[in-house]
Amino acid sequence: MASNTLMSSTISAFPSLLSSSKSRFATSVPISCFGTTNVSSRFSMTADWMPGQPRPPYLDGSAPGDFGFDPLRLGEVPENLERFKESELIHCRWAMLAVPGMLVPEALGLGNWVQAQEWAAKPGGQATYLGNPVPWGTLPTILVIEFLAIAFVEHQRSMEKDPEKKKYPGGAFDPLGYSKDPKKFHEYKIKEIKNGRLALLAFVGFCVQQSAYPGTGPLENLATHLADPWHNNIGNIIIPF
Repeated sequence: MASNTLMSSTISAFPSLLSSSKSRFATSVPISCFGTTNVSSRFSMTADWMPGQPRPPYLDGSAPGDFGFDPLRLGEVPENLERFKESELIHCRWAMLAVPGMLVPEALGLGNWVQAQEWAAKPGGQATYLGNPVPWGTLPTILVIEFLAIAFVEHQRSMEKDPEKKKYPGGAFDPLGYSKDPKKFHEYKIKEIKNGRLALLAFVGFCVQQSAYPGTGPLENLATHLADPWHNNIGNIIIPF
């Protein structure tokens, strides 16, 4: 009896010992002490991105890539949360297109992504793609074409009321049929959002590097760093010599 009382008192005094970073369930779990006394303790559902931190109740882990990350609590309103999910996914896809588009021309020796847009600043400049002139490649014409094309696509997407179909339309956008197997499809959703977030970070990194070293591209920055990593690193930006 004394042992049971001591164990019960210890659990009540130190509830944090029962809430580990591995617990993901916000349920009352009965704990048996020597088979005679039942003690109920509430395990806190913790965020995967920061073990030990509480997971927001509106992030239940059902969405692909949901690790409980919302330090500013932007998704407390359900309508906003769904809109943010959609916006993140669309931006991820744009970033996954942008990053190869910035790396491939530089890798082929056709100039970096900063030089690729210099034509737009010249009066009557002609746009090129991989060294080839672009038809109707003047800046005003390209802006009009892009505006009309994106406005049409976004209008068509906004007409869809099903949130899932809005994010994953399928059909012509899934020519290889990845969405046919529900289990595999869920796995692909997670991979897509993870790679998309990595692409977003990579894009921001490219912009920061270009700001620190104007006119340079990411591959040039990488080659400079690898040539002398002890002297060509982030420390040069923070504490320039």
